Amino acid sequence: MTHPAAKPLALVTGVGPGTGTAIVRRFAKGGYRVAMLARDAGRLADLEAEIPNTIAVPCDVTDDDALEAAIAGLGAPKVVVHNAVGGAFGSFMEIDPDVLRRNFEVNTMALLHLARLTTPAMVEAGDGALIVTGNTSALRGKPNFAGFAPSKAAQRILSEAIARELGPKGVHVAYVIIDAVIDVPRQRERFPDAADDFFVQPASIAAEVFHLAHQRRDAWSFLAEVRPFHEPW
Repeated sequence: MTHPAAKPLALVTGVGPGTGTAIVRRFAKGGYRVAMLARDAGRLADLEAEIPNTIAVPCDVTDDDALEAAIAGLGAPKVVVHNAVGGAFGSFMEIDPDVLRRNFEVNTMALLHLARLTTPAMVEAGDGALIVTGNTSALRGKPNFAGFAPSKAAQRILSEAIARELGPKGVHVAYVIIDAVIDVPRQRERFPDAADDFFVQPASIAAEVFHLAHQRRDAWSFLAEVRPFHEPW
């Protein structure tokens, strides 16, 4: 049996009860030690007790010093998944500008800091992956998405800039567009009459993230999209 310390490290931000936890489970199953970053220390402690080879790292990714301190104690990750997300809904006239500013900190600035802290070791090793989870707001601005879409669009462009710089150095950067309603309790409450196949399962998203992190380097994807079979697009 491989000693836990010998396993490659995956770092996942935004470990909530849906997609984040599913990503943690998939990488732990795939032979990784998984560092879990989120603000909810209680949830992380429960997951650490439940899922072997996981490490609870309570952290607000918008706190630059806290993020740096958290990562410094982990060692060099082979895979980083930025899944933390800040969202808000409302017209541009209604939203609190500070909400949009906060969403930029979570979605875009935290990605910048995370990449700066983790990818230099990947470049040195000539191997590694940075995967960012996004959604269709990264591609279009719709009414009532003014407090959210600009930060996701900026996140996608930042990811592309990083990908173009690091790809030739052996580091794979990919962005996942989730064009679907994710199956978590709060969304079930919003759509109580929806059939099961209306939703995308967190485990299905996690499977795609894991796949992207392990693509052969002769066929890397940057932009990947996942959606239910019946979703109009």
